[in-house]
Amino acid sequence: MAYFKTLAAGLFALLFLAPFILATDPDPLQDFCVADLDGKEVSVNGHPCKPMSEAGDDFLFSSKLAKAGNTSTPNGSAVTELDVAEWPGTNTLGVSMNRVDFAPGGTNPPHIHPRATEIGIVMKGELLVGIIGSLDSGNKLYSKVLRAGETFLIPRGLMHFQFNVGKTKASMVVSFNSQNPGIVFVPLTVFGSNPPIPTPVLTKALRVDAGVVELLKSKFAGGF
Repeated sequence: MAYFKTLAAGLFALLFLAPFILATDPDPLQDFCVADLDGKEVSVNGHPCKPMSEAGDDFLFSSKLAKAGNTSTPNGSAVTELDVAEWPGTNTLGVSMNRVDFAPGGTNPPHIHPRATEIGIVMKGELLVGIIGSLDSGNKLYSKVLRAGETFLIPRGLMHFQFNVGKTKASMVVSFNSQNPGIVFVPLTVFGSNPPIPTPVLTKALRVDAGVVELLKSKFAGGF
């Protein structure tokens, strides 16, 4: 009997405290929180808000993605970012965008967005879009050639790439459910980290000779 009294008292306490234990306020508490990128206040998940009187009139608008990037790069591609650092009006709203332009044969190399799911649309050209599943899927490669107007979806944290398989320039626009999705370029991360990953680690992991690892490190020593 004492056991049931103790259990009942515990359940009553849990129900009484539940509103305090489970209470959350995940949504914004204001219409807009234009990021004060120079703000010194402590920020947990975003930037401090500028006073609306200092925000100006253009924080809801941007023309940055209207212009194609310069694809004269080693990858033959150019990423134009529009995250919170470039568009402070997205602060706390959980959204951002990128534009990627490709020369013929250009690639957006294998990479990961650690903080966001991505959805994209091909604006022109022909792009091979590839998504690699986790070990749970057997590292399955999902891929398809997409053309203008076609879309793709990449779950958060999965490795993916795009490659221009056409004979003309290509471009795409992607959106993220994060104001700062982050990016991990796989080849740059593995072979261009600072300080470098020790060569014996990579020779063992990649099952190649040290000379191959050193060659690849030399290719990424200066970044992309």
